[in-house]
Amino acid sequence: MINHFCASPLWEVSRTLCDVAMGRRPADTVIKGAKLVNVCTHEVQENIDVAIAAGRIALVGDASHCVGEGTKVIKANGQYLAPGFLDGHIHVESSMLGVGEYAKAVIPHGTVGIYMDPHEICNVLGLKGVQCMMDDAARTPLKAMLTTPSCVPAVPGFEDTGSFVGPEEVAETMKWDCTVGLGEMMNFPGILGSTEHAHAINGETLKAGKIVTGHYSMPETGKGLNAYIASGVRCCHESTREEDALQKMRLGMYAMLREGSAWHDLHEVAKSITRHEVDTRFAVLISDDTHPHTLMAQGHLDHIVRRAMEEGIDPITAIQMVTINCAQCFQMDHELGSIAPGKCADMVFFTDLTKIDITRVLINGQVVAEDGHMLVSMAPYTYPEWATHTMHLKDAVTPASFRVPACGKRAVVHAIEVIPARVGSYDREVTLNVQDGCLQSDVSQDVLKTAVFERHHETGKVGYGFVKGFGIKRGAIASTVAHDAHNLMVIGVNDEDMALAANTLIQCGGGMVAVADGQVLGCVPLPIAGLMNDLPVEEMSQKVEKLEKAWAAIGCTMPSPFMTMALIALACLPELRLTNRGLVDCNRFCFTDLIIREEE
Repeated sequence: MINHFCASPLWEVSRTLCDVAMGRRPADTVIKGAKLVNVCTHEVQENIDVAIAAGRIALVGDASHCVGEGTKVIKANGQYLAPGFLDGHIHVESSMLGVGEYAKAVIPHGTVGIYMDPHEICNVLGLKGVQCMMDDAARTPLKAMLTTPSCVPAVPGFEDTGSFVGPEEVAETMKWDCTVGLGEMMNFPGILGSTEHAHAINGETLKAGKIVTGHYSMPETGKGLNAYIASGVRCCHESTREEDALQKMRLGMYAMLREGSAWHDLHEVAKSITRHEVDTRFAVLISDDTHPHTLMAQGHLDHIVRRAMEEGIDPITAIQMVTINCAQCFQMDHELGSIAPGKCADMVFFTDLTKIDITRVLINGQVVAEDGHMLVSMAPYTYPEWATHTMHLKDAVTPASFRVPACGKRAVVHAIEVIPARVGSYDREVTLNVQDGCLQSDVSQDVLKTAVFERHHETGKVGYGFVKGFGIKRGAIASTVAHDAHNLMVIGVNDEDMALAANTLIQCGGGMVAVADGQVLGCVPLPIAGLMNDLPVEEMSQKVEKLEKAWAAIGCTMPSPFMTMALIALACLPELRLTNRGLVDCNRFCFTDLIIREEE
């Protein structure tokens, strides 16, 4: 694959690099006396120099002969030097930041490149929304590598999205310089069922010689997983059990081990490595979804590497999982992922191998961050007006909008039980009271009414259901971050507060809000597609922190609850989900009635 993310193509600068390595011309920069974390050989080499020219590495070893009059010398003073970190699967939109602000947040933590799947904005605004994000990314030193959203909608026929991406659109994006592959193929039922649509999307990616990334969330690891991999899917981030990750690696699939703001999977999936004597070349660490609050408090991939070490993975292996392994997954290891001659000069410094305390970051040979601060300025970017007006509901939302009719005195219904810090859910049967001919929330059972309103095309479609597990005792919450169609989702104890929550977001152009007793307790406006804001990460972190405190005030104490809420509408995750079209049985992939039976 041709890499469009280095300062210069190798064929343009190969003679320059040779001349620098041979001492015939001076290097642009020489790093002296580092402890090199060699991810090629899984070792630490003492007192190593690195010579850099034209944004690439010319020599690794003794670079004394590469220093000339104009050479910048960086003394490592015995610090560790490792390849810059790569995130193999990330939805920037989940940070609630534009790509520019996201870059400012993650680069000082050692992240030099991301394989971004902007299927959130694509589901709202289509490929023109994706182009906006790439325009935002272009002003940063961060290597923002695009994997084209594959599932717009995520599961066709089960939800209403703002746009559509089919094989023709995918084929066109494969010609873009920024595109390195296909975003997560969440429609694994379509792949396993051999539908023309799903396989055509995969096929256009494979014809272009690029990587298909996966989303196989089923607990089955036999014929289904084999079929999924055989279709051309190269990696998957949806392992939640030891056996999931292990079997994927055994079948030659890159197992992307996830640790985000809400999805704390490493504790379990790391066992696929620590309990088994397997080669770890097919293991990659990724974040998937990370809130600004997490980025500010804990970091990015540096934090995830530390978490891997806490789970018993040795430091060099953990670093390989965010460098060379990731680059190999995307068939870009000839240019990225290691400190070796000819490779892009993307590197991080840190003082302690067990703490990964990043002190300096280089991208394409330029120092872009030191001691937690960006050193480069970026041109401003403003998202177009059409990207900030995306709340298009057909009907006004009132308390009456949340009435769920039922007969008798009680009714047995399906309820979605969420699992804190996990992506899965359970389909539970619960008995609810009927009052004035309508079903009611029941705080004593931790069961709350839920509604999803279509917000893209004024269709007026609304899906109703009940959720269990949030612990909310009063008020209501609402969000336009509702994967992947990102319709308006509302959860609450009473209809009045639910209407207030919904209308608050309609008025501010989308976002996330918590209300109680007729008062707004916390709100994070997300006017860009109802998903992002262009405020600095520090301000967004404060807003999210205030919102999480509002959640706690009404009874919910789970980590990053809005991320858990956002998955209630994702119809490709087991077991039960709610879209604007109704309840979806995600084991059988069919709609199911909310009411099981009514009782007198």
